[in-house]
Amino acid sequence: MDRLGALAARIEEKAAPNDRTIVAIAGPPGSGKSTLAEKLCKDLNSRTAAEHATIVPMDGFHLDNALLERRGLLARKGAPETFDCPGYRHVLERIRQNSDDVAIPVFDREMDVAKAGAAIVTTGHKVVLTEGNYLLLKCAPWIELQGLFDLTIFLDVDMAILEKRLVKRWLDYGLDEQAARQRAGSNDLPNARLVIEHSGDADLTLTADDGGFQTG
Repeated sequence: MDRLGALAARIEEKAAPNDRTIVAIAGPPGSGKSTLAEKLCKDLNSRTAAEHATIVPMDGFHLDNALLERRGLLARKGAPETFDCPGYRHVLERIRQNSDDVAIPVFDREMDVAKAGAAIVTTGHKVVLTEGNYLLLKCAPWIELQGLFDLTIFLDVDMAILEKRLVKRWLDYGLDEQAARQRAGSNDLPNARLVIEHSGDADLTLTADDGGFQTG
């Protein structure tokens, strides 16, 4: 069994006795949270006839650009204070109850906007994977998320690798080399340091180099 399969099997084992299991995948920007969540979701759904796993990204709770501009925070978009953490917590609490279907917002990266009600977590989704930078932060209001997760995973990636990935992300958006390094250095990398230095312990930490993740 490969590493991804072993992780999916561990989640299945955790979920077996429950109607609903919420797995948090946390880590700094550029660590691979979305990619891991997508691969895990696909693996989990391949194990049953019915789709029983889904993803709730924290990115859906970005505050709107117009609001961030009024607050002087547009240049810091992606920092903890630019998300609706109480709204995210409220949605997770509804998902935790599993009493009805829950509509969730999804962030459209091309449009740079969160779309309300863009996806549905149904009562048939036994496993909910939620991923985001700040899920394990030990400061308010993020610390109030603790207790909503059945299993927590942290992606630990070296800062040099993160910097390379984050610069490439901005290059892929069409910025030149200088602008891409400025964007990564002024916002993304400070956010990454915050996550690394101030996140609580996870149930499982995955370490990585450029070749991929290892259980550690």
